[in-house]
Amino acid sequence: MSNGMLEETTVIPTAELEEVDLYHAHSWITKYVFSQDAKIIAIQYSTTAVLIGLVGLVLSWLMRLQLGFPEVFSFIDAESYYQFVTMHGMIMVIYLLTALFLGGFGNYLIPLMVGARDMVFPYLNMLSYWVYLVAVLVLTASFFVPGGASGAGWTLYPPQAISPGTPGIDGGIILMLVSLALFIIGFTMGGLNYVVTVLQARARGMTLMRMPLTVWGIFTATILALLAFPALFVAAIMMTLDRLLGTSFFMPEMIIQGELAPTENGSPLLFQHLFWFFGHPEVYIVALPAFGVVSDIIATHARKNIFGYRMMVWAIVGIGGLSFVVWAHHMYVSGMNPYFGFFFATTTLIIAVPTALKLYNWVLTLYKGNIHLTIPMLYCIAFILTFLNGGITGLFLGNVIVDIPLSDTMFVVAHFHMVMGIAPILVIFAAIYHWFPKMSGRMLHEGWGQFHFWVTFLGSYLIYFPMHYLGFVGVPRRYFEIGETQFVPPSAATLNEFITIVVLIVGFAQVVFIINIVTSIWKGKPAGDNPWNATTLEWQTATTPPGHGNFGDELPVVYRWAYAYSVPGVEADFVPQNMPPDQVKRTDGGFGAIAGDPPELHK
Repeated sequence: MSNGMLEETTVIPTAELEEVDLYHAHSWITKYVFSQDAKIIAIQYSTTAVLIGLVGLVLSWLMRLQLGFPEVFSFIDAESYYQFVTMHGMIMVIYLLTALFLGGFGNYLIPLMVGARDMVFPYLNMLSYWVYLVAVLVLTASFFVPGGASGAGWTLYPPQAISPGTPGIDGGIILMLVSLALFIIGFTMGGLNYVVTVLQARARGMTLMRMPLTVWGIFTATILALLAFPALFVAAIMMTLDRLLGTSFFMPEMIIQGELAPTENGSPLLFQHLFWFFGHPEVYIVALPAFGVVSDIIATHARKNIFGYRMMVWAIVGIGGLSFVVWAHHMYVSGMNPYFGFFFATTTLIIAVPTALKLYNWVLTLYKGNIHLTIPMLYCIAFILTFLNGGITGLFLGNVIVDIPLSDTMFVVAHFHMVMGIAPILVIFAAIYHWFPKMSGRMLHEGWGQFHFWVTFLGSYLIYFPMHYLGFVGVPRRYFEIGETQFVPPSAATLNEFITIVVLIVGFAQVVFIINIVTSIWKGKPAGDNPWNATTLEWQTATTPPGHGNFGDELPVVYRWAYAYSVPGVEADFVPQNMPPDQVKRTDGGFGAIAGDPPELHK
């Protein structure tokens, strides 16, 4: 059935293999530092990602101080500004969002949601985190080498990135490229773990079409990353060789300061193709886990099964496949053949179709649901609005004729941050508020959570909506200082001041969020085992927080899909995935199977 409730499975299979013994830590160091427990590794990933993300946040404040109040802060010169731009973009996209969604949520949720003891390769999982940490430290070290961090822009386009005159061409760019290579090596270790765990370690009865959409999103995003990251890895190695050994993969013939450079026949466009072949799937490497998380939280807090489950699954898979044939819409201004531009404009419009289906399904899930406006639900509703707005502006930029005049303006900054910045960050907050009770056994403070949500949500729109206007009037991006430019109206300077003030206010709200997290760990209200009355397996563990091995003495057996909410004829408004049919109490006072259970369970 299209609603996903009736399963094709007719039996709960018997266990094919005996359980593999888990690694048990022998000391505090092997339990909490060099841990092989996916939950601890998830917290390590998340903590590291948030810490480096805070560095990226501070860099954005410094950038906005310069744009809002030029010539006021003497310590921000042109070289520093471009270094801030480069490091902010790379940190937020790669080292925060990718690491947090896949390394953080992936490690914590995949084993729990599919009913596994742990990841299939726990030692490899541990190594993946430590390689990621080394990558973060190498990136951070670039701030402190002579010449400072790279100032080439976060896309690192050659020949500028490694040519004289660009900040950080000595140590900064080399450390960034090495850091990216290390990140990709570490991710590959973790990514293989996620894929094999989903395919091989699911609990009995957990068919693919019974998996929560969060797992589907992370699983598909991981496959995208395993296919897309090699392009970035190769590009990073080739550019490193261009800089250190004088090769010419990307460096064309150039005259630098009146002298012919010793490079020839390199192709800067080749780097752009390699970067964006990774770069656009990267959007969905972040977005697909967010789609899954939103689907699960909306269903839980609206007390209603997700609308069109199978459609949602195939939309996730379809988006993943199409994401590999849209990359060159980032390159319309590179001088590509018009027929080439037409192809990528068409595929950009096509990929909007499955994305729109997901939006419709979320809205239809909310329709006539018993909506609880909890903080996770507020963030999910905010995400739907934000992703819709960002997607609409994406249709502007997906059209070649419209994109060319807007490409180098603040309109692109606004669009990119709405889709790739604010939207996924809203989902991260939703996920933290939703799963924090399971991770800690305590609830986050409701009042502080409400303050954090409203300041973050409204503040984000006050920042980026005016930025679209700045783009329309022609305010360029990547400029350290605009000055008295004839085509830029005086209102642009006023708006830049306003945006900067709002940025600082929204930044303060994130400090409140961190304080809420820290204090709630110790003093938060006890959450109980299942405070949201959710159906998925992570809420059915023997203890809260889950112990080593997740599920006590016996692994769960799955009898139904993940969205048995408000089932007609059932007394409770939710039925956990692992509840045997003979324990499901009906409104007529009896016990028995429900719609969605395998046929042989109906007595």
